Amino acid sequence: MVLKTQLFLVTFLVCQLTVFAQQDAWVYFTDKPNATTSLSNPISILTQAAIDRKANHSVAIDERDVPVHEPYITLIKSSTGISYKAKSKWFNAVHVRGLEADINSLKTTHSFVDHIVFADSNLNARIESVQDKFQVESSLTNFTYGTTQNQVEMLNVDDLHIANYTGDGVVVAVIDAGFPNVNTMSGFERLRAAGNLMGGYDFVDRTAAVYTSTSSQHGTQVLSTMAGFVQDQYVGTAPDATYYLFRTEDAPTENPVEESYWVEAVERADSLGVQVINTSLGYKGYDNPNYSYTTAQLNGTTTYSSKGANIAFEKGLILINSAGNSGASGIATPADAAGVLTIAAVDGNGNYASFSSQGSAIQLTHKPDVAARGSGSFVINSSNQISQSNGTSFSSPILAGAIASLVQALPDATNAEIMAYVRESASQYSNPDYFLGYGIPDFQSALTLGLRHQSAKQLEFEVFPNPVQSDLFIKFSDSIETISVSIHNVLGQLVYENQVKSMNPINTEAFSKGLYLLTIHTENQQSITFKLIKE
Repeated sequence: MVLKTQLFLVTFLVCQLTVFAQQDAWVYFTDKPNATTSLSNPISILTQAAIDRKANHSVAIDERDVPVHEPYITLIKSSTGISYKAKSKWFNAVHVRGLEADINSLKTTHSFVDHIVFADSNLNARIESVQDKFQVESSLTNFTYGTTQNQVEMLNVDDLHIANYTGDGVVVAVIDAGFPNVNTMSGFERLRAAGNLMGGYDFVDRTAAVYTSTSSQHGTQVLSTMAGFVQDQYVGTAPDATYYLFRTEDAPTENPVEESYWVEAVERADSLGVQVINTSLGYKGYDNPNYSYTTAQLNGTTTYSSKGANIAFEKGLILINSAGNSGASGIATPADAAGVLTIAAVDGNGNYASFSSQGSAIQLTHKPDVAARGSGSFVINSSNQISQSNGTSFSSPILAGAIASLVQALPDATNAEIMAYVRESASQYSNPDYFLGYGIPDFQSALTLGLRHQSAKQLEFEVFPNPVQSDLFIKFSDSIETISVSIHNVLGQLVYENQVKSMNPINTEAFSKGLYLLTIHTENQQSITFKLIKE
């Protein structure tokens, strides 16, 4: 018996060493040989819906929209000791797994490999226990027969529904862990009957059979808070929106490849013309502790997924992400990104839920952004039962559905404007904290703000050219002598501020390429925001 135990321990340790000898890394390529041809014919790389959305919001189609060169991927796949896991057109990179030496050899073997970034940065050698990120959501409270009245009315989304703003025509992507029975259960029958369930893709198992995985029902529950409908019993916050479902989470494990799957899914969503994305996932600690992030790295610009999220924001997408269930331990990624609307959790009375992850000064923009009900949220599980569950995983989609309904009501608003209206409508907008951010939004107020803003913008001000290369002009009524103009980058940093007269040039040559928010402050205290792209 002693000998058997010793053999078992030796075998276990060897297995552990073998697992951790395998490294995860991102391999970045030098170029995209097909870029010029693809950009001259954008319909070859994007759907018409995606092209229209970008044109409507002045989002440039650029080389990041061009797919990764497939011959490069083929050569990587055939390399010795390399396991290919995921790709990203935005980063022009692939995620691989293998021995460190085999991964490093890719740089010398292939001239098209620009550089390699390992998930193990050796900056975080501490051992950190990895908790089940779905632990809070998995603990269901007793079944309560009822409706979603509280979680909908808390946000005043019911007022939007009364005005027939139910998400109709708005395309939403849900990125999560698994969607069993969504294609068969009656809780989504209304969604299917309307032709609004578009299927999706399982990036973990590399299959279009997105409903097959049963490792987690988390995605099914998340989707229900937006799209679920049971007559006289249950109504989601955007029951008439159109939905794509993407599985990127391999629930039994924690590995940075899930971040790569996530970025790949966001890219796919962008190509399909998706407008709103909900993610009830977050990453900080990994099974291999050398891959885990330090708190300082969760600043919104460092991790692979946060950098991907900020590109998605530049592309015009509205990303909503749960803050996480780690309380004072802090927000994970990609919820730390400036381009993400990060959602905290409250209970049915609007009070902070103790499990909801708290923000800090580490994040470059205030996190969390806003809050919705996440304690005792009503969900429909994969057994087609209405139940209550806890977690920011549910406060996030409840709010994402509300945003989809708001987008229907304000089709010409940019993603930055929608996010600004939601924050400005919230209960503690003038005094945000690290628990609820700007507070609980009022979507009727957000709609009123948006309608007033859009009307003023259309009637009074014209900002051109946009995109801009050098001089920018603002044209406005002769009755207005000067306006105050401020320009911020996507991190919220002020890059320009001045008094401007109509048609006086603003020189932007010193600006880096990317997305900016230009805000006009009028004499009557109105603030009007434009999205500006610097080429």
